[in-house]
Amino acid sequence: MRLIYMDHNATTPMDPRVLEAMLPYMTEHFGNASSVSHPFGLDAADAVNRAREQVAAVLGCSVEEVLFTSGATESDNTAIKGVAWSAAKPGGHIITTRIEHRAVLESCRFLERQGFRITFVGTDAEGIVDPDDVKKAMTPDTILVSVMHANSEIGTIQPVEAIGAIAREAGVAFHVDATQTFGRSPWTLPRSGRTSSLSPGTRSTAPRAWGGST
Repeated sequence: MRLIYMDHNATTPMDPRVLEAMLPYMTEHFGNASSVSHPFGLDAADAVNRAREQVAAVLGCSVEEVLFTSGATESDNTAIKGVAWSAAKPGGHIITTRIEHRAVLESCRFLERQGFRITFVGTDAEGIVDPDDVKKAMTPDTILVSVMHANSEIGTIQPVEAIGAIAREAGVAFHVDATQTFGRSPWTLPRSGRTSSLSPGTRSTAPRAWGGST
């Protein structure tokens, strides 16, 4: 029996072009990109910098804003907990939705046990978050809004541009889990008012254990 794989929202096979581009850095150019005191490390560092420039061009952000991680889960944790722990007021307020990925929900529940207040905004019958609900949930202590761009199970696209504008107007950090839409749906960081976003390689035909955060 021939099997047909149809769950590319979970993971994707590596694109042959990606494999071709990566192979030299798994064999010939194997240096540590952080060791720039010798040619091997410099070659690897140059490759990482070129990749960062390419990602920045897709997202419409500066090269300095692109951070590579091991995947979406690390990016979610880094963004959410990083904003929370760097807030001027400990124990602040965070707004997210009930249909976020587990990496976001568990990060928020962890922070809730640390004393942060979490508001889980609901959706309508089609799984869409109403930006007005986010606005109503805002308080003077709100430090972060986290809303996914697209849901991996029901496919809804959230109005992140409108929600980002609300967060920006309130001076609140805005985190977007763009796991399902990076490379598939055209968008840029400035247009959506995002202050943090992420994308994993497993959903975009890249190698495993690769992710990004901005």
